[in-house]
Amino acid sequence: MKDGTINYDREFLRKRTGALSQIAGIKRYSFAEGRAKGVEACEVSTGSGLSFTVLPGRGMDIAWAAYRGVPFSYMAKAPVSAPAYYEREGLGWLKNFFAGLVTTCGLCNVGGPAEYSHPILGELRQGLHGGITNTAADNVGVGEEWVDGRYVMTVSGRVREARLHAENLTLKRKITAAMGEDKLTIEDTVENEACFREALMLMYHINIGYPFLDEGARFAANSLAITPNDAFSKEMLARYDVMGPPVHGIQENVYFHDLKPAKNGTVAAALINEKLEAGVTIRYDKKELPYLTQWKMMGESEYALGLEPGNCTPRGRQFHGNEGTLQYLEPGETKKVRLEIGILKDAESINNYLSDL
Repeated sequence: MKDGTINYDREFLRKRTGALSQIAGIKRYSFAEGRAKGVEACEVSTGSGLSFTVLPGRGMDIAWAAYRGVPFSYMAKAPVSAPAYYEREGLGWLKNFFAGLVTTCGLCNVGGPAEYSHPILGELRQGLHGGITNTAADNVGVGEEWVDGRYVMTVSGRVREARLHAENLTLKRKITAAMGEDKLTIEDTVENEACFREALMLMYHINIGYPFLDEGARFAANSLAITPNDAFSKEMLARYDVMGPPVHGIQENVYFHDLKPAKNGTVAAALINEKLEAGVTIRYDKKELPYLTQWKMMGESEYALGLEPGNCTPRGRQFHGNEGTLQYLEPGETKKVRLEIGILKDAESINNYLSDL
């Protein structure tokens, strides 16, 4: 189907549809069985080919995503699972890591398990990547309405990470997409509702999989500097941007990118598959999320590329504390983040993206 076949004008559609759900909309449901039983979900379709599933029952994260019927999010071995299955200690996070398009890491820890001293509770432990993705949202809202000629769909909710005598952080998220468009926007507000200063670590684990990710696809961004995480990543640095075929038993490559911002302060990164004439892009303000981690995992059945913007890296809480780069929120202080995920739908949009870097 050629672009432009569907007319998204309000009056035009009024005469040709009984309900706009024929073209675009949100379907809200809960899973009925298995580890996902009871997890709330909202499936969003823009009518132009973009569809994705928001999980209020899992921290307002996004699981499946597809464009014109072609999936582009990576789904890991672990299925979508209710928060009750979450094992907080150590590496238990991995047993509930379904990956999907967006898994949120934080809010008190990003990276490996960490120990730190708390003024009231003493020594505290945080498991891998924190617990926010394994927390169900409340205040969940779904909306569809015409705004200035655009049919706008939103899913919103609030997730809280709190315990007695310690942290009280809330994440309010609104995910927006519009009929006829090929992108979605995540707007987050994190607030420290405690009466003392609290460290904030926040990273968006954005996971792209087959068939958008395939042999010959490439990572594309305007990087001022690229730092390998370990010896093997350093050994493979010359091919950091080129995707190969799945390899049995290969370990991950992790790179930290310092991206050059555009005049408006935004930075961008993408996976481009020129054979498909398609790609996935992310765009955000570098002042809000100064770090980009590239997770290149070419293993069999674990074949994924992670684009991971954050206010930190997965090097961990102790690393950023020692480096003086661990961010904090004062009592009542908020941090706002806006992140856009979009589709490069043809050769022209790929060329436009590359020329703008």
